[in-house]
Amino acid sequence: MKAVKEKNFAKPIILTKIMDDNSLLVVDSNTTIRFLNKETLEVISGFKANINHVRYKNCVVAFSNNGEYFSSLSEDRRQTKLYNAKTKKTLAIMDRHHGEGSCTAIDPTGKYMLSCGDDGKTFATDIRSSQLAFTMPIHADAINDVVFNFNGTWIATASYDRKILLFNLAMMTPKHRLKGHSAPVMKMKFLSHSRLFSVDKNNVAIIWNIHSGKIIARLEGIHDDVRQVVVGGDDKFLFLGTALGYILVYELKQYQQISKKYIKINSSITALEFDETNQNLIIASDEGDLLFYNIFEGENYLTELFQQKDFTRIQSYVDENPILAYTKIYQLVSVFWDKTVEKVNQLLQNGDRKTAVTLFSYFKSIPSKNKVIQNILNEYEEYDKFTLLANQGKIVLAYGIANKHPMYQTSKIYKAMEVRWKKAFALAQKYSLDPKGMDQAREILAPYRGISDKTILTQQLFTKGEVYKRFRVAIGQKDFKIAFELIKQNPHLKEFPEYEILINYGDSLYMKSQTLINEGDTHAAIKLLRILADFDDFAVEAKALMHDIDARQKFFKAITEEDMISAYNILASSEDLQNTDDGKMLQKQWNDDLSIATSYAAQGDVSGIQTALEKYMTINSKYMALGTIFGWCYMTQLEKAVKEQRDKATIENGIKNYILNFGLQDQILSFFEIFTEDYKETKLNLELLSKGSLKMWRPSMIVESILV
Repeated sequence: MKAVKEKNFAKPIILTKIMDDNSLLVVDSNTTIRFLNKETLEVISGFKANINHVRYKNCVVAFSNNGEYFSSLSEDRRQTKLYNAKTKKTLAIMDRHHGEGSCTAIDPTGKYMLSCGDDGKTFATDIRSSQLAFTMPIHADAINDVVFNFNGTWIATASYDRKILLFNLAMMTPKHRLKGHSAPVMKMKFLSHSRLFSVDKNNVAIIWNIHSGKIIARLEGIHDDVRQVVVGGDDKFLFLGTALGYILVYELKQYQQISKKYIKINSSITALEFDETNQNLIIASDEGDLLFYNIFEGENYLTELFQQKDFTRIQSYVDENPILAYTKIYQLVSVFWDKTVEKVNQLLQNGDRKTAVTLFSYFKSIPSKNKVIQNILNEYEEYDKFTLLANQGKIVLAYGIANKHPMYQTSKIYKAMEVRWKKAFALAQKYSLDPKGMDQAREILAPYRGISDKTILTQQLFTKGEVYKRFRVAIGQKDFKIAFELIKQNPHLKEFPEYEILINYGDSLYMKSQTLINEGDTHAAIKLLRILADFDDFAVEAKALMHDIDARQKFFKAITEEDMISAYNILASSEDLQNTDDGKMLQKQWNDDLSIATSYAAQGDVSGIQTALEKYMTINSKYMALGTIFGWCYMTQLEKAVKEQRDKATIENGIKNYILNFGLQDQILSFFEIFTEDYKETKLNLELLSKGSLKMWRPSMIVESILV
């Protein structure tokens, strides 16, 4: 593929990002910041921060979506600094890591700056107050990547300890410690539908479910170190940029690799972004190249070629750009090919080989299709023999040829043979229910001896007659759980007419339940879903739908009854509800109130926080978030006490109280180092103190001052 436009900069590009105002942010390794018009690539504005980044494999620079703030590791990597992008002033400095910082991020709402380090720690700075707000769970080794999901409710950190930590920012709650990699985890990306992509140093990639913490899929075919990740095409495609300059592409439905060499550039890929407006993949390189590729390049021309039935040229375009295979026009090509194969089969079965060859002429110049064409034509060399044997009633030999040539099984002759078999088997089933009718049943099925798959069914019929009786009784009593358990243990039951009736019944229940859900009649839908929960093919989905319906009913009832305690608790466990209008309203209300509370926390004002968050004090799903805010407030009180040079005993008492309430968090450990520098005579041993935990914190533990 060729770039549709490009631009070059003197230094390696380490960050590209489409901003809220639709401009394109480009940051180079010297932290020269440029905002470009993404259509013309002209520079709109920019400035130089002059922070030279020698290492930028990790995200060493981050920007808020609105462009107001940015963070960067210092040149020596000992600090992570938060800046106001307009005034260029430093707002906050995070220097609490033991060793070097490794990466930074700013959440999508522009509320927090994260600083991660080689010590495995993650510190979150509140942007509004420029103070430490909270810390994340600790990794046992250096952190390589930190990412937010699209709305900033989830954070994930990846480490050399081979683990991923998931943190629910909305609830201020650690969620999962994902264990599935056998090597250091290097890069991650949140995907839609509650999924997370991760890849390790051995090029093993995993797709996770962030709610269950379970592995959904493992991606195959990664041949190089993945340096950058982006999702595009309305979340349909995953693009991986590698150290050797390759772009690998996966589709995110079946998780199949579309191309392992989709694009190749001359140097390492250092940044990736996707412009949904123009369907452009934006690639930045170690040599300062900024390249734009239209992932659907050639789609319009495919329509013209389709009208001309020039499938050879269509395929050549798709071979060059495999993503075109996912366009609507190529789907029409696939339908045309399938219908051609179907028609050719009919022609060959009718002995009209000449017309069949003519129909295939549209595709004969396509190597992959030509091979299939030859296989189909060769497949029918024994068809006349098959027809003759079937017509002569030599069904054992006829079935033998049909099993050798599966395409024959689409023919009318084969289908007629199957109809006769099913009638014979059904009649034999009827006789087998009566002990006196077993000889008659054997006589009916005698012509099918020697046909392997049918012999197995025949043997099972004669040896497991009681099982069939139990199967019929289970269906008659609508005990579907027992019916499907019998099917698992006795696959021959699938040949009985009752099985087809059972499956059709399940399909009809599912379709009706979906109609009822769409019509809003969830009460009737749940009745059907309870039945479907016993059907193997629908069990998982039925239970999930029932859970979602139940949660939605309780949530909207709580909203109607102004029961905010129940509403927030239900909202905490459902990402779908968070995307409803009422869910967004509650989240906004919480975020607005929390923003006010954080300003009080930055001042050490407990009463102010209580006033701002009074309505949440009885909502148990908010306890950890509340505890985090009050813990921050108490840390402010402790830091003020040191600055004011309060007496040692008072501060020591505050430290004891903090640990008793919140445990040995990073905040208190970092503070204790500062405390011991000013109060060297202290004999306080943190390990010997009684310890609480944030998980056990409750609003009843609120005190006006942690020092008392």
